[in-house]
Amino acid sequence: MSDRADDLSLLLAAAREAGDIAMRYFNRNPEVWMKTGQSPVSEADFAVDTFLREMLMAARPDYGWLSEETADSAARLAARRTFVVDPIDGTRGFLDGSDAWCISVAVVEAGVPIAGVLDCPVRGEIFSAMPGEGATKNGLPIRVRRPGPQIEIGGPKPFFDALPEEWRARVHRVAHIPSLAYRLALIAEGSLDASFVKPNAHDWDIAAADLILREAGGRLLDAAGDAPSYAGAVTAHDALVAGSGDLLAVIAGVISGAER
Repeated sequence: MSDRADDLSLLLAAAREAGDIAMRYFNRNPEVWMKTGQSPVSEADFAVDTFLREMLMAARPDYGWLSEETADSAARLAARRTFVVDPIDGTRGFLDGSDAWCISVAVVEAGVPIAGVLDCPVRGEIFSAMPGEGATKNGLPIRVRRPGPQIEIGGPKPFFDALPEEWRARVHRVAHIPSLAYRLALIAEGSLDASFVKPNAHDWDIAAADLILREAGGRLLDAAGDAPSYAGAVTAHDALVAGSGDLLAVIAGVISGAER
């Protein structure tokens, strides 16, 4: 077994147990605090973060650690590999009783995810991927779908208004999905065609899902047409798009025009 496969096995085991911990708080009115920007964080987020940090770093003490709910340290920049973690991606949905939230864990090396897992415990769905090995959902291969006459896209409304006229008639904007990582997983499994991603997504929101999407035949791109780089000094990203084929090129043109 390769070291990447070892890392993926570790992430799968950790995420599964982390999901069990999160479920102890789900629909049970956990204590909630508001972070800067009025983003909620709950005792469930902290409990999952603590568990993942202790388990993963005990198994790989030489790896760096980057998590939404842990104070960042520049020391991680010296590590060859880094865990990139969102203890609960979609906290607002979690607190509202939605089933569209997940545990997001990835291992990043040289800016690129090399193992990624999304564990969505309410839905009983586990997505995972390694480079060159394809993406799976509950152990079965998944693949992006070819867009049909009607296209389903997620993301903020202003981006839709900027679509070329010939595409606007074909596009249906889907209802808000609380977890960005899960939204990308829906594209990877072929349940959604594409998505815009508003500025200020962070590494922990997208690193695992990016790898899963890429291994399923899709891409996550910035306005320059490049894939995001992860676990560097800067962890936030400008607007992004996710999808595949001609549709991806069209929506990438929208965010490119918005930046100009």
